[in-house]
Amino acid sequence: MTFLELAETVLRSVEKPLTANEIWELAKEQDLVGDLNSRGKTPWATMAAQLYVNCRDQPDSVFKTIGKRPKRFFIAKKKYSIDFSEFESGVTEEEEQVSTPDPTPHYLEKDLHPYLARFAYYSLNCHCKTINHSTSDKKSFGEWVHPDMVGCVFPIEEWDDEVLELSASMGNTSVQFISFELKKELNLSTLREKFFQTVSNSSWANESYLVAAKISRDPDFHNELKRLSAAFGIGVIQLEIEEPNSAEIIYPAKSRDSLDWDTINKLIGMNKDFKEFVKRVRIDLKSNEIRKEKYDKILNEDQLLKMITSR
Repeated sequence: MTFLELAETVLRSVEKPLTANEIWELAKEQDLVGDLNSRGKTPWATMAAQLYVNCRDQPDSVFKTIGKRPKRFFIAKKKYSIDFSEFESGVTEEEEQVSTPDPTPHYLEKDLHPYLARFAYYSLNCHCKTINHSTSDKKSFGEWVHPDMVGCVFPIEEWDDEVLELSASMGNTSVQFISFELKKELNLSTLREKFFQTVSNSSWANESYLVAAKISRDPDFHNELKRLSAAFGIGVIQLEIEEPNSAEIIYPAKSRDSLDWDTINKLIGMNKDFKEFVKRVRIDLKSNEIRKEKYDKILNEDQLLKMITSR
């Protein structure tokens, strides 16, 4: 049984929308989790992420969502006898009586790293590593050559060992490097500066992304952002601070077949975090085993929200 099949089974057995956590708890009560084909340590978080991504990216998804914080899921074509209006605000009438309005969360740019690590893992199948700027020798190669995060997409979990060994012997591992530049906010007044910083920092990789938590809705801004993205192949990701699983790729990145090895060599020489990342990738490829604990930790939704609200 897959995560989505598990969620569908649970949702068909109830008469109201449920949060991802409620689905998981009911699945345990119904003794369904034993049939789940998963070896992960946090299967409930994987199920939640897959539900969000499925609803977001699949127009014909069997699931639909309602409300926000928390978002609830229900079966799209199932007939329900209850009034869904109480779920549209994200909290039920009973919950609203004991809840208080949440202030706008305060966060720093560095707080976006675990949000991106989670999104990249579940949406791009990418294992990320934060590159600490304080460990870089900025005088050597200039200010705009330091990516905020880097990631690697491995074929290890998808390919048979025989295929991995054959591809390696032929000099083709199908590994992809992804580079990310993170910003708290993107708007028209600073767009070009931040965009071309991303071009400078990230164009060495197979894919490059400019990532932000707050992105202007101004039409002129989006027209320019779309134009720049298409012209330079830089993708754009919007994170969602209050609803981490709702992050999405606004504009996709253009994939490059080759890496800029000269820039990679410079980054290794100027930043020990990047050097350790490259070393880690090499070791994992050689052993055909991804040591996930050596990359940025993947937090669940509750952990991310707690991190922000505790400030």
